[in-house]
Amino acid sequence: MRDPAVEALHALYAAEWERGLRDSPESASYNGDARYNDRWTDESLEAIAAREAHDREVLARLRQFDRGALDEAERLNYDVFLWQQERAVERQAFREWQRPVSQRGGIQNAEGIAQVLPFKTARDYEDWLARLAGIPTLVAQTTVLMREGLAAGNTPPRVLMERVPAQIDAQLVDDPAMSPFYGPFERMPDTLPAATRADLQARARDVIADAVVPAYRRFAAFFNDEYLPGTRSGIAAADLPDGRAYYDFVAGYYTTTGLSADEIHRIGLREVARIRAEMEQVRAEVGFEGSLAEFFTHLRTAPEFFHDSPEALLAGYRDVSKRIDPELVKVFRTLPRLPYGVRPIPDNIAPDTTTAYYQPGAVDGSRAGYYYVNLYRPEVRPKWEMMALSLHEAVPGHHFQFALGMEMPDVPMFRRVAYFVAYGEGWGLYAERLGYDMGLYEDPYDRMGQLAYDMWRAVRLVVDTGMHSKGWSRQQAIDYFMANSPKTLQDVTNEIDRYIAWPGQALAYKIGQMRISALRERARDALGERFDLRDFNDAVLETGSVPLDTLERHIDAWIDARRPQGAAS
Repeated sequence: MRDPAVEALHALYAAEWERGLRDSPESASYNGDARYNDRWTDESLEAIAAREAHDREVLARLRQFDRGALDEAERLNYDVFLWQQERAVERQAFREWQRPVSQRGGIQNAEGIAQVLPFKTARDYEDWLARLAGIPTLVAQTTVLMREGLAAGNTPPRVLMERVPAQIDAQLVDDPAMSPFYGPFERMPDTLPAATRADLQARARDVIADAVVPAYRRFAAFFNDEYLPGTRSGIAAADLPDGRAYYDFVAGYYTTTGLSADEIHRIGLREVARIRAEMEQVRAEVGFEGSLAEFFTHLRTAPEFFHDSPEALLAGYRDVSKRIDPELVKVFRTLPRLPYGVRPIPDNIAPDTTTAYYQPGAVDGSRAGYYYVNLYRPEVRPKWEMMALSLHEAVPGHHFQFALGMEMPDVPMFRRVAYFVAYGEGWGLYAERLGYDMGLYEDPYDRMGQLAYDMWRAVRLVVDTGMHSKGWSRQQAIDYFMANSPKTLQDVTNEIDRYIAWPGQALAYKIGQMRISALRERARDALGERFDLRDFNDAVLETGSVPLDTLERHIDAWIDARRPQGAAS
């Protein structure tokens, strides 16, 4: 029987997990929980205030527990939950809810959640109809939040918001069947009677015509006439209310470290110099006689490095993924049970989003994980980046990290789905380098792709801190990126705009990778012949997503347990 304090903690964890699903129906949907598929998050000012008050109350309750009385496993649960709760309360001061729309997401593409919904039964479609009917309320609430942001001077940069009107316009259809929200009704299963399908489709057209499109027309007028002209001209987080404190917070939140912006900037400069030297070696190996800058231009423009159609590009990504799969046993003992697939990023968001991303499967295993790839303009999607990208986003990168986390036994649900960016993205970037251990970088251009991706994340340290804390302009950041990376201007521009919209998040990748790589070398040095890469990689993933200091303590204990008896620690 568990100690009463441990029972009380687990009851708190479970209650907060359930509260999170109720308060964020979208999160429930993404986790495969269909109970709230008929609603959106309540984004009223009253609901936001109530959620923030509840978070403060939970933190106070949590601090009443005696951490020292817990065993190692329970301390890990407690530490992770406490870390999350402390940051949730700390970030309340910055009122991020006043900026609910970015060029990468918001109510203007709320239909994207349909990608994770089952749409097998009539109830699934009834839930979607209920969500469609809720769009006017969601739009009205979001408009209130944005007006609050305008009044407080808490807005996104105008250069990013100029991308949003075209996204809103995609919702302003004259034919309801052309609405992005109508997509699920075009592929209804034959298991539903024809009359049921026809009824649901007719009701969908009605609610789109009568509720959804008018709501977006009102939102378009507000956005274009009132909001966009009132957004800020600057790009730095430091320009926001209490902006310097905000950037310090997000840098620490995403990296899970105490590194300052200046320290991170210097780390980035050192990494850029190191990776450039390795790129010069590849340039010489392939016999390219021009400068590194000219080699970058060659990599960006030579036709042989690109697929000639979206269909060929998608097939290429799937082929690369199948090349990786059989090599995984070289570097892991434990493989996830959950499968993954490769899908195209939806056309309506592809021009404004990144090269690829991963979407986790359902917690109960009812939905696979998916690696989404950008097929927009295949002429700017080089073949040489596909291996490193697939290792990062699919296997053994995010799919392993998310799937194995969800499969952890005997841990609270919040631990199974936790996501700390420095751990998760650090692992993804570390996974790119595992391609060498798996023998997947025999082609020097694939190696150049890996170096390009490593450079991409090193450049992030420089440009993110540069723009948000050192006064760099957007163009200065683009120029620095282009000078040090073979990525195309399309990708670079989208990346820079992402860093502007999401301050600090991009810092986590390289900082996390460097910490995991350092732990690997520490383990190799300490264990010598006893070191096995498969065991180390399993050990990194067996905690699930945790702050980097927590991971370091876990790996140190793992090393100590494997030292020869009597060896010094």
